[in-house]
Amino acid sequence: MFDDLQGKRVLVTGSTAGIGLDVARSLVKAGARVVLHGSRHADEAEALLAELSAPEQVSYLQADVRDTQQCEVLVNQAVERMGGLDVLINNAGGLGGRQGLEGIDDDFFDNVIDLNIRSVVMVTRFAIPHLRASAKHSQQTSSVITTGSIAGREGGGMGACLYGGSKAMVHNLHRNWVKEFTKDNIRFNTVAPGTIDTAFHEDKSDDLKKTIAGSIAMGRFGQCHEMAPTYLYLASHAASGYITGQVIDVNGGQMCP
Repeated sequence: MFDDLQGKRVLVTGSTAGIGLDVARSLVKAGARVVLHGSRHADEAEALLAELSAPEQVSYLQADVRDTQQCEVLVNQAVERMGGLDVLINNAGGLGGRQGLEGIDDDFFDNVIDLNIRSVVMVTRFAIPHLRASAKHSQQTSSVITTGSIAGREGGGMGACLYGGSKAMVHNLHRNWVKEFTKDNIRFNTVAPGTIDTAFHEDKSDDLKKTIAGSIAMGRFGQCHEMAPTYLYLASHAASGYITGQVIDVNGGQMCP
């Protein structure tokens, strides 16, 4: 499955844990070359790289993607290491903390927006020339895949209005970029996870987790490894070369269209 990912050059932001790490693992198994990204120092990522057991396929770069300049450096370094870029996966992002509307100050606002929007906009901005060149050379589509959220459709939980709003913006950014870059054979799709068993939900009590699980048709939180195949599907030209501008919900029936 996804044989055409063999040798593809992929940057996965926010890929040292959770969904991003499982996506990176799956890409490596499919034969892709992958640059992992995170905020930890490179020395701290050595054990992670060793775990992946693919030194010729995988490397790691540190950057704070809330900062535009670091986004540019990240993309340029990834391209230099791999000799180009075929697929960009914008997975970096996060809750940024819970705060009701009346408690939001400028610092909180800027952090959540930079984490979830600036990171996607700027990493994608600097990746576009390389993705365009890849598509022209290969005569196949390049792919941008961004992690959205069920919160982008239903608003998010208490104290997560900025998170939910930022994810809704991410969903819509891709719809706009389809209009701008389809002529360059670059596809843009979003994966919108439901409630996945990651560190995102560590602040919730066991009782609240049970209540949430009860609201999901499948009766449980999703697992990171259950997310990864959707990203590979959207990365593969052979599997999804005619799919762009879509939000793919992976939520166990938690929310249906």
